Amino acid sequence: MRTEELVDRAVSLLERGDRVLLGVAGAPAAGKTTLARAVADGVDAALREAGGPPVAVQVPMDGFHLADVQLERLGLADRKGVPASFDAGGYVALLRRLRAADEDVVYAPSFERDLEQALAGAVAVPREARLVVTEGNYLLLDEAPWDAVRGLLDEVWFVEADEDRRSARLLARHVEFGKTPERARAWMAAVDEPDAALAARGRGLADLVVTAG
Repeated sequence: MRTEELVDRAVSLLERGDRVLLGVAGAPAAGKTTLARAVADGVDAALREAGGPPVAVQVPMDGFHLADVQLERLGLADRKGVPASFDAGGYVALLRRLRAADEDVVYAPSFERDLEQALAGAVAVPREARLVVTEGNYLLLDEAPWDAVRGLLDEVWFVEADEDRRSARLLARHVEFGKTPERARAWMAAVDEPDAALAARGRGLADLVVTAG
């Protein structure tokens, strides 16, 4: 589906009147963040044209990466990105707050790749926000506490990408943010590809499968 069609689908979800939480799941470097941003921006633009407030907000699951000091404590420093390296309970709690939509503003964390750390309170979700788009690897993971996520989202889209392109993007990302090509390939084999297999387990639970470029 083209981006315009995906934006139209997201806009149609808003017809129910309540706030909509839309999830975008998939493997590392599949294009989740790019799609989530495009949909949020497109819905914002559509609401402007319709005379409504431009309130579609993107909230990344990656904001719940544990800090490196905690990964060291847990023995996960060399496995950053696996399910246990996230504050999954915190993410579920945030989704519940966003679902309730009864606070003037909810502040959510983001993830800064330059720092490789989460940044608290970086994303503001005002009460009037009608669409929240959240993206991450494990939105459809069938293991506690992640299995609570699916029921808090109105729809989840699963992003698939050509494996060669996805691997090339992932390698380039690791190198851009400080790994040598050799270290990046080793990390991909040990961490990213098992993570991708976990993400793919939930494909059948998605409302829509989107093929990324």
